Amino acid sequence: MKLNDFYNEVSRHTDTAKTQINAAETKRVLAVMFDLLSKMDANEALDTLSKGIAQAAKKRTKK
Repeated sequence: MKLNDFYNEVSRHTDTAKTQINAAETKRVLAVMFDLLSKMDANEALDTLSKGIAQAAKKRTKK
């Protein structure tokens, strides 16, 4: 998946009736996230991503 495709897919999931977030706002937030990750050393960045993925997996299995 290309980065822009990832941004667009996240936008499709975040723009709901309850939470109206357009694609530009989503891309801006994700760009800030990647900027923050780029300032971390590789181990810390991967640890942070790993924790976020694990948390998302827990939420997904609760549904």
